[in-house]
Amino acid sequence: ALQEDLDKKLFGQHLVNKVIVKAVRGFLNNSNAKKPLTLSLHGWTGTGKNFVSKIVAESIYKRGLQSKFVHQFVATLHFPHAHSISLYKDQLQSWIRGNVSICPRSLFIFDEMDKMHAGLIDSIKPFLDYYELLDGVSYRQAIFIFLSNAGAEKITEVALDFWRNGKTREDIQLTDIQNALSVSVFNNKNSGFWHSTLIDRNLIDYFVPFLPLEYKHVKMCVRVEIESRGYAVDEDILTRIADEMTYFPREERIYSDKGCKTVDAKLDYYYD
Repeated sequence: ALQEDLDKKLFGQHLVNKVIVKAVRGFLNNSNAKKPLTLSLHGWTGTGKNFVSKIVAESIYKRGLQSKFVHQFVATLHFPHAHSISLYKDQLQSWIRGNVSICPRSLFIFDEMDKMHAGLIDSIKPFLDYYELLDGVSYRQAIFIFLSNAGAEKITEVALDFWRNGKTREDIQLTDIQNALSVSVFNNKNSGFWHSTLIDRNLIDYFVPFLPLEYKHVKMCVRVEIESRGYAVDEDILTRIADEMTYFPREERIYSDKGCKTVDAKLDYYYD
């Protein structure tokens, strides 16, 4: 189901498709995992990070994101004040410990990691490490997913290099991006991972790069959204919506600067 959903609903992200399926399937089939599965998803807004988290949740839990075993944290909502970091650290540790005690196969999603205060996320390092038990609790079946815009520039840089050298985006391999991405995120002062022990100690299993979306991918997003609303696809409207999006770099206009983020709102205008 995970593979099917990604094939059908996620566009232009061959690396994501490959890594997520391999990582999640391998982890769920491993009865003797040595640590929790920890994924860090990186890329511009609208490229599919939240969408993939939703698909992963739906592939594991009957109620998907609505499951009581799925826990979502948004940096600006749950951890807004820099002066309260000590309190947040205690609350976060307590929340994770309590929920994994109830359900070892808990899923924790941390959104807006690029807006999280540096040092806060390190408070959960013990839970992500190779411990058999911590205070009588095993975290080895849990899954942690981090979402961030940090590193998006580095991903775009690689994608543009391939494009300018006449290669397709499908030629890009994980090895072309992953190391540069982890270093970029680690050294980004505006990232919740700035000088984080999670990266330093290699506790993140995969840095998953979401490539910027091209015009053709935006059209795919529009088509799927129209069909999901039960409307007949009007090719003229579809093209008009894709044309209205803004693209970068300014000269080449290859990538949508908001990915598929505003497709919903634009459809409301045309199909009201």
